[in-house]
Amino acid sequence: MVKVRLYKRMARFDEAQERDMVLFVGSYLSSQKKAMDKLSKSLKKNLTACVLLDETDKPKNIPPSYKAVIIKCDFTKETFIQKALMPYKHRFLAVTCRAERNIPLLKKVVPHVPYLNTPTEKSLDWTTDKIKMRQMLRSYDKAISPKFIVAHDASQETMNKIERTVGFPLIIKPAGLAASLLVTLCYHREELESNLARTVKKIDQIYKKKRGRGEPQILIEEFMEGSMYSIDSYVNQRGVVYHAPLVHVRTGRSVGYEDFFGYMRITPVNIKSYKVDAAKHVAEKAIEALNLRSTNCHIELMRTEDGWKVIELGPRIGGFRHEMYELSYGMDHSMNDILIRIPKKPVLTKRIKGYTVVMQFYARQKGRLTNLEGINKIRKLESFNRIDIKKKIGDMCDFARNGDDPVFDIILFNKDRSKLLADIRRLEQSVTIKVKKTGTKTTTPAR
Repeated sequence: MVKVRLYKRMARFDEAQERDMVLFVGSYLSSQKKAMDKLSKSLKKNLTACVLLDETDKPKNIPPSYKAVIIKCDFTKETFIQKALMPYKHRFLAVTCRAERNIPLLKKVVPHVPYLNTPTEKSLDWTTDKIKMRQMLRSYDKAISPKFIVAHDASQETMNKIERTVGFPLIIKPAGLAASLLVTLCYHREELESNLARTVKKIDQIYKKKRGRGEPQILIEEFMEGSMYSIDSYVNQRGVVYHAPLVHVRTGRSVGYEDFFGYMRITPVNIKSYKVDAAKHVAEKAIEALNLRSTNCHIELMRTEDGWKVIELGPRIGGFRHEMYELSYGMDHSMNDILIRIPKKPVLTKRIKGYTVVMQFYARQKGRLTNLEGINKIRKLESFNRIDIKKKIGDMCDFARNGDDPVFDIILFNKDRSKLLADIRRLEQSVTIKVKKTGTKTTTPAR
């Protein structure tokens, strides 16, 4: 009887008549809950979220109202994962995860869901290791990726090799950390020596704190001058790629910080259509170079004088993108992330509803937060959408490159681009972040 029942389940998989569950690995966010409700109506079937969490991680706050099946699992052994998933495997319609830190967990789940559409373990390995990623990109097409070298120490021999192979200016970045953690720019030998020594000293600590992927390794790569953009793209099980709109990114460095965090992200972009098409073409090359399939891809790009270059690619939704695409285009990015894995064609739109910007604010200097001024004023801006204040008075404020969070994130939206730009200016003029530097009695304003 058991064999017959399993045969029926597998035989009917193409139509997915009995499959009513989506597996979420590592987390289950409110935007995903809304997408599940919307998808249930679209498919005319009641879908249930199954959330697989790492039992060694901090508890995730998933409200009972979400009605999700929550499984806590020890990911250290394959048999533990198999036992955790066994009661529900026949019900899974798709599997997905959000955030770069959860990709290693997804990689461990993939062998246990062989009848679902997923990226390969190898592709997930390549895309979560910056060194392997660049090796694959450059072997596919050297024109789309910068020169690089791997450093294991800060010896003079290593410095000489870096200078010969990469040259200045250059970027130091850990291979398995997200965002701008420990990322530093060097214009000359003295900066390389001090920054590389600092990275070598801190890398093990930051990897442990931020759950770095793989063994701690340091990537040294050619610094690319140009304008930074990103694009989220969906690739199905046959390699067909669908692109969401481009997003323009300004880093902290562009406004005077010695840091590469995403200070400002804005969409729609104000560049010619043929340049957008060229960016999409390079994004497709990157996806193919890493052999990705059945996933959403977040591709960071640099528009240089020599054309578009790939900074990084991740098999995930980009930060804040579900909100940005919803506000500016009425597009449900979280739902599309599930659709591409079912597989079904994502629901895209070219109609522009307005302009969205996400901004992150850090203190200009390291120290304890003593005052945060202007918040009430910016809440009254016409373009104000929401704010997430992450630091309270007395909290330590550090830089993104050292692994710290911003003081606050804010999202603005306006149908009129000129009005949005005006409110961005008002925001920058209104906010003051004051910190007391360690060992001093003075406060330092930071905008």
